[in-house]
Amino acid sequence: MQCVILAAGKGTRLRPLTENCPKPLIHVSGKPLLDHIIDSLPSAIDEIIIVVGYLGEMIKTHYGSEYRGKKVSYVTQEVQDGTARALWLCKDMLKGRFLFMFADDLHGKEDIARVTSYSRGMLAKTSETPERFGVVVRNPDGTLSEIVEKPTHPPSNLVSTGVMVLDTNIFMYEPQNPVNGEYYLTEVLERYAKEYPVAVVEEDFWIPIGYPSDITRAETILSMR
Repeated sequence: MQCVILAAGKGTRLRPLTENCPKPLIHVSGKPLLDHIIDSLPSAIDEIIIVVGYLGEMIKTHYGSEYRGKKVSYVTQEVQDGTARALWLCKDMLKGRFLFMFADDLHGKEDIARVTSYSRGMLAKTSETPERFGVVVRNPDGTLSEIVEKPTHPPSNLVSTGVMVLDTNIFMYEPQNPVNGEYYLTEVLERYAKEYPVAVVEEDFWIPIGYPSDITRAETILSMR
């Protein structure tokens, strides 16, 4: 099974840490953030496709063409025009079901294993600040009904944590309706889920890394695991 990891962003909220280092290589508890993410992947993942951009050569040098027994490929997002556009760059490389993630956050290995047991699924968790994320609304059967990106008035406090099991049918739904020049995957996902149900799986362990203070918090939490 393949895994797409988006790692092209500039990490502006983490400055000055990201002035000379891409966000995925910022160290958390002694190793790069992206190493934590790769370590959390199920054994079924045998190929990783990393979408690089800002300081992407540093990421390519670090991970090479194979890392910890998994094949690694790269695509470059030259223009920061959104998560949907980033995924579309991988379109010709993907086959069947695949895992999709961001190189931003820490997740529990058990949570990722659970969501990959579904034909299509996404991890979600309750948040005290849902307006910072994509807010999830479920159907009565627990599948995705609606997802609203960074709403002013969140319809729920359940948010997407960015880990999804999708399949190549998603490429039938071209990105539409850019927001400030960016095409968000959430908009595509909502249309896709109407024909291809996506199970919403609640996650136990998730640490979003957006600001320098989040690294300190993450290291404290990890030290207790």
